[in-house]
Amino acid sequence: MTPSAQISAVIELLLTIQNQRHAPADATANRFFRQRRYIGGGDRRYVSAQIWEIMRHHRKLQWWLKRIGSQINPRMMVATFLMLSGKTLKEVNNLFSGERYAPLSLTQNEGLFLQSLEGQELFYKEMPKAVFYEIPDWVYPLFQQQFGENIDAELSALLEPASLDLRVNILKEERNNAKEMLKQEGISSEKMPLSPWGLRVEGRQSVTSTDLFKNGIIEIQDEGSQLIALMTGVTSQMRVLDFCAGAGGKTLAMAMMMQNKGQIIASDVHNVRINSAEKRFRRAGVFNVQTHLFAEGAKWIKRRVKTFDRVLVDAPCSGTGTWRRNPDARLKFKAIDLEELVAKQADILDSASKMVKEGGRLIYATCSLLQKENQDQIEFFLKAHPEFKLVCPDTPEKLLPDEFYKNPSFQLTPAQYKTDGFFCAVLERS
Repeated sequence: MTPSAQISAVIELLLTIQNQRHAPADATANRFFRQRRYIGGGDRRYVSAQIWEIMRHHRKLQWWLKRIGSQINPRMMVATFLMLSGKTLKEVNNLFSGERYAPLSLTQNEGLFLQSLEGQELFYKEMPKAVFYEIPDWVYPLFQQQFGENIDAELSALLEPASLDLRVNILKEERNNAKEMLKQEGISSEKMPLSPWGLRVEGRQSVTSTDLFKNGIIEIQDEGSQLIALMTGVTSQMRVLDFCAGAGGKTLAMAMMMQNKGQIIASDVHNVRINSAEKRFRRAGVFNVQTHLFAEGAKWIKRRVKTFDRVLVDAPCSGTGTWRRNPDARLKFKAIDLEELVAKQADILDSASKMVKEGGRLIYATCSLLQKENQDQIEFFLKAHPEFKLVCPDTPEKLLPDEFYKNPSFQLTPAQYKTDGFFCAVLERS
């Protein structure tokens, strides 16, 4: 593709994402490229990189377009991004040439609007803080209250691209060996500082096409998510319930900790996720897991009340801790969404707690940075369930850094730990 054709594809994909606002941007992008097989690998990487940068700076681009009096549309969003990324008006004019496969030529007004951006930068001191940090206006005070004087560092880290985190499946291979095997496939990685199973890859790499991934030796999983599995402290003698298993990432990690022994039940309300999880279990060589489609009052639930040593609740949440990976989610998050999620989390915690046996543990986790979904949720639960108390985690081996054994809960942030934002609390039924 010519540079102009690449820019046309960027504009077309941005328009598609905006028109399908209820679908995740990455899923929309995947469909877009599947329907256009003629776009080669290099061009696909360029278009993807431009789209994610535009999505990562969406509010700032809108702010600039309003400032110069322009219409806000995908075409001008892309042109403005190019100008604020250092291109001259002449270079942008050449890209918007109107020739075959190129965007239509800039109109006189568009050219005048863009000319006013020459010499300007994407980040501008007069921007409101919520615009500067690409978060909804109503969310900024919540972060301000939570992070205090550290807010700039925390929100700056949330703007940065995320690394690619991998978990080595030690049922099949040791971490050092997997690291060397990745290197042989042209992918350099570093051992994670916190997770004993983790490898970190910088940049966007196609690990799903490697033999290691296809053979279940590695899984894509953020380091914070791996730590939550560790916080459960599961052993091979336990009966474990992953209450909101989703596609089974933490189930896989716990099965590995249990050495494929004991029993794990992975449940979820979505059959598609359960089916996806089962494929991952087979690929990883995991066979101590049963799956169940969750339905309140189902017979299998009634028969297992107060029978589990560990119950993990990876609750549905705002996903604010994953905004580095999902920049489009920032634009869709509404205050009513938070209120509905908080109520749903409380209901899920209440249901899951009934499955924990005496002396067993309930582990609550979110990929959120918001106190309402995390610390406040646990405080509310403990008031309603005095039979539970917060306890520090323990594991058969010392797999976690010391700091994680000293507290019954933790809050991970990209600024502090280079992970996604995660919260985790460990509770025990007395």
